[in-house]
Amino acid sequence: MEISYKDIKVIGFDADDTLWVNETFFREAEGQIQQLLLEYETPNKIDQELFKMEMKNLPLYGYGVKAFILSMVEVALELSNYNISSKKIEAILKIGKNMLEKPVELLDGVEDVLSVMSKKYKIILATKGDLLDQERKLEKSGLIKYFNHIEVLSDKQESNYSNLLNQLGVKPSEFLMIGNSLKSDVLPLVNIKSNAIHVPFHTTWVHEQVSEKETNGKTYKTIGSLKELLNVMEY
Repeated sequence: MEISYKDIKVIGFDADDTLWVNETFFREAEGQIQQLLLEYETPNKIDQELFKMEMKNLPLYGYGVKAFILSMVEVALELSNYNISSKKIEAILKIGKNMLEKPVELLDGVEDVLSVMSKKYKIILATKGDLLDQERKLEKSGLIKYFNHIEVLSDKQESNYSNLLNQLGVKPSEFLMIGNSLKSDVLPLVNIKSNAIHVPFHTTWVHEQVSEKETNGKTYKTIGSLKELLNVMEY
């Protein structure tokens, strides 16, 4: 079924892994923590326990690198039966700090797309994660000039988006969300009768993955790269 975007007035862009690289750094950090804790457990077990800890802590810490650092420290303490050295705890903290200091690597075509789209539509950034970290990345990205509104959400569920649209004074039919996560950037919008375009990234956090059953019957478009958005929106 052909999807029409003629009524769109506001376009929201996700940030991490839609505008710039993010998840790749988490995969690298997971490999580093595995090496640090090899004397206590296998890499697969460490990975499993870290994910379980992240899920346990999500309601308390939310999303982002800082939450990830705390979960890494807790896993290290538990797997070592609280015998891990202070040097290794320091090394874990260093992994996290290195993540926070990573340069912002824009994905292909991002600035060209934002430059063109911002001339016709109101453009907003709608992301989740740690406020300070997202502000830092946005500032380093050089993209802030294209956005009319910046929203760092605690989560991306239907209620979060409904509140955001109310705040912006825009109808669901007039809003289009662009992002790499079906769970966070696409399905909640479709469920509130809004619009979404999926731009997959090469790696996805397990927590953000969805089943075929969850996407069955849902109306949205998938494109291979952000650059294809200009064709979709008929530029």
